[in-house]
This record gives sequence, structure tokens and C-alpha cells, in this order.
Amino acid sequence: MKKKTTIYDIAAKLGLTAATVSRALNNNTKISLNTRKLVLETALEMNYEQNKLALALKSGKSYNVGVIVPRIDSNFFSSVIRGIEEELYPKGYHVIICQTHNQENIEVEKINSLVNVQVDGILMSISNANLEENKGFNKLLKNKNTPLVFFDRKKDIKGVSSVTIDDFKGGYDATQHLLDQGCRRIAHLSNDRKFEIFRNRYLGYRQALLDNGIEFDESLVIETHSSVLDGRRAARLLLDMETPPDAIFSSSDFAALGVIQEIKESGLHIPEDICVVGFSNEPFTRFMELTTITTVDQYPLEMGRKAAQVFLEEVGNTEDAKTTQNIVLTPELIVRRSSSKKWKG
Repeated sequence: MKKKTTIYDIAAKLGLTAATVSRALNNNTKISLNTRKLVLETALEMNYEQNKLALALKSGKSYNVGVIVPRIDSNFFSSVIRGIEEELYPKGYHVIICQTHNQENIEVEKINSLVNVQVDGILMSISNANLEENKGFNKLLKNKNTPLVFFDRKKDIKGVSSVTIDDFKGGYDATQHLLDQGCRRIAHLSNDRKFEIFRNRYLGYRQALLDNGIEFDESLVIETHSSVLDGRRAARLLLDMETPPDAIFSSSDFAALGVIQEIKESGLHIPEDICVVGFSNEPFTRFMELTTITTVDQYPLEMGRKAAQVFLEEVGNTEDAKTTQNIVLTPELIVRRSSSKKWKG
């Protein structure tokens, strides 16, 4: 087995002390720029690899960051993770990805595991609306040296930063678009409104109706999961009404896809008979044959980058009183065939 290159090997080749090489590799400004450059170039030539454990012990950092998401099999969360990695990898951090499958007990396990391996921070989108009741989570909050940053799904907790989109605006704009198409009996598929994002999308939908003089009808609001099957089930309930809706705004693209499948199997036409709008701008929404789906873009890549930037600011803040950031991104309505009665695309 080939022997690994050490700082002593680099020092011997350059005629420097091991201490000088170590300082140069750690970008110590007490070492001249030319020497630092020479040491780094030589280290690359000799395939030198720094000992991560030694660096962690010396700096008090593991250079590992935990990312917790409800699921990774969606473009939204995979894009958020990509944005996080693009920001953190160049800074020397490695990302540990955990998914909870929207199960509270798994979320507790993942938090505890990350705390136990002493990650430098956790970036998460919550699955448990009662997260603050988790002992492991409270242990994390008490550890002021381990930043916590929420993205997308969050809890309003003092001292915890977050990066979200304006879900109220997203819900409002989606509903206003349907009203502009001439729709007047607009149904809404919501997810669990204990979560702020779904509550705000619902409130945006409701406010748009009221602002346009449309009486709000609670019977047109169905709480369902973000899945194709649940979207189909919810659509069936709506279509079986004595007076079915002429539009459906779903808080999920996956549920919207199920809605479209059910409507088509019922012999109705989209958007002529019923308009449909989703939420998240999943890739399949623009590749649907004949019926591309109108949706709300949440800019997940930018969300991930912002969350990582907030973490880097907090982990680098040595002051006891850190500044909490609550960044809200602006969503964009992407109009496609499923809701536009004047579509020419």
C-alpha cells in the first residue's frame, strides 16, 4: 500500500519546517502569500490529504451539516439540497441528508442522531407541527453553538432563522388567476393547515375570493395529502357534488396531477369544464402531454442557497447575541394549459 503524504514530506521537499507547512495549509496570514502558494501547489502535486479528524479536533468543528427533509423524491426538496450543497461544499462542509417520510418518530430519531454526531448545524423542513415538544429538538436549541435554520416548512421559534416563500401570495395569485379566467366556484385542496405553509396558501385562496366578492364556501375546501392518489380521491368528492366546482387549486402538484387524471376519466375537459392549478412547479407539470399544469414556482434552488448562507453567517458569528433572519422569497405563478382558457402554447 502506498504511504500517504504527510506535512513532514512536504516540509522535507521544500526545506521548510513542518510547522510552517501546517500554517500555510491552514492559510495562516503570518506565512507569506508566496510561501502559502508554494506549499499548496506542492501539496497538490504530492496528493496530500488533510486529516479531517485532526482538523475537527483543532477547530472544534466537524465540517458536517445535517439536512432534514420530509422526502427527497420530489424535485422541490432535491433542488433545495442541491442549492445547499453548492454553497457549502466550496467552504469545506459535507452534507448529511436525512428524510423523515413525514413521520414524527423518524424526525425525532434523525434530529437526535445528528446532534449525537456533533454536526456543525442543521437545516430542516419540518414534518412535525409539534416539533418543540421533542426533547432532542430542545437539546439542539439549547446548544447555541449549533445553528438551526428552517426552510420551506418552519416553526416560529425565537432565535431560529428561516428561509421560506410568500405562501399567502402564492395562494392568492393562483386563485386570482382562476377568477380572471371566469371561474367562480373554485375548490381548494389543502394539506395539514397546522403547518404554516399550507395554512397561508389556504388564507391566500380565501382572501382572493373575498376581494373579488365571491362568497367563501368551506365545503369546497378539502384537506388531503400531497399525493396523486389523494388528489384523485379529493377530485371524486368534488365532482360528485350537486354543483361541482369549475376550478380546483391544489396546494400540491402531485395532488393536482391526480385531480387531472380523475377529471379526464370522468369525461370532462380541462380547462374548458374545469381549470386546475398546482403548487411547486415539479418538472412533470411542464411535460404533461396535452395538459401542461399551471403551478406556483417556489424557487427551491435559491431557497437552498439562502438557507446555507444563513447557516454560514451564524456558524461564523462568535458573538452570543446572533441576529435571527427570516427571509421570504417571492413565488411566481407559471401559467400553462390546465387553467388558461385562452391558451395558445
